[in-house]
Amino acid sequence: MVENIVIIGSGPAGLSAAIYTAREEFKPLVVTGVPAGGQLLLTTKVDNMPGFPDGIDGPELIDRMTKQAEKFGARFVNENVTDVDFSKKPYRITTDSKSFETHAVIIATGANSKLLGIPSEMEHMGVGVSTCATCDGAFFKGKDVVVVGGGDTAMEDSLFLTRFCPSVTIVHRRDQFRASKIMQQKVLSNSKIKVVWNSTVEEIYGKDGESGVTGVKLRDVNTSKTSVIRAQGVFIAIGHAPNTKFLDGKLKLDDLGYIVARDEVLTEIPGIFVAGDNQDRHYRQAGTASGAGIKAALRVRDYFQNMGK
Repeated sequence: MVENIVIIGSGPAGLSAAIYTAREEFKPLVVTGVPAGGQLLLTTKVDNMPGFPDGIDGPELIDRMTKQAEKFGARFVNENVTDVDFSKKPYRITTDSKSFETHAVIIATGANSKLLGIPSEMEHMGVGVSTCATCDGAFFKGKDVVVVGGGDTAMEDSLFLTRFCPSVTIVHRRDQFRASKIMQQKVLSNSKIKVVWNSTVEEIYGKDGESGVTGVKLRDVNTSKTSVIRAQGVFIAIGHAPNTKFLDGKLKLDDLGYIVARDEVLTEIPGIFVAGDNQDRHYRQAGTASGAGIKAALRVRDYFQNMGK
């Protein structure tokens, strides 16, 4: 049996694509990845998704979207994709234990935020630690926060957070930022922002796993001396890694591993579409990912119409 459409990924992009293609009666097969759900699983309250005036927990949003896709006939396989063959039709998708042939594919594997690699960041993730200032900044109104990083994202996050926070401390492991000069100038001239150079975050302190953050322990990379600063929030802004390793040599990727797309969702191979953060280096929002999934699904409809399906 050859599937009409296989969707790889089960974050907002993949699930939106599943809802739309299911409503077209294409009977999509969704290979979710393990764990299923993407970055929203690391989020407690999502306050900026249209239609939820009181906010909604990230896992609950994923659960609702999954049930909506299932209602219209989408099917789910809870495995990882290990290999793909786009060299000939039908295309082949290989998972941990199965193999599928399909007429079309939507790749919606997303991107993971790079983390510090310390246990306490996951302990407080979603309750004091965040990887998205745009998503969560408003929850830290009136609180002092730390931003970890030295690139443009860290600068943008820091400036955004000054709208809500009385003080923002940037912790950077080097003695100069990697960010563009104009972004550095904006940050360094902002009276609410201070910088701790040549330092790494060793530990994030909190009362317990639900009460949020109380401070961070820093280590000077030159002297190894440690210090503690008080803060009620930590934003990790050290970059993202697109989930595209299995596509190396199969699709065109850029220097950071993001899928190269045209018209937002088209790849160089007919019938292979892309949606969400695995090609979006800028916005990285649940809403924009959902929109990309919808666009990819509509392109699939056009593709099938041209095929006479």
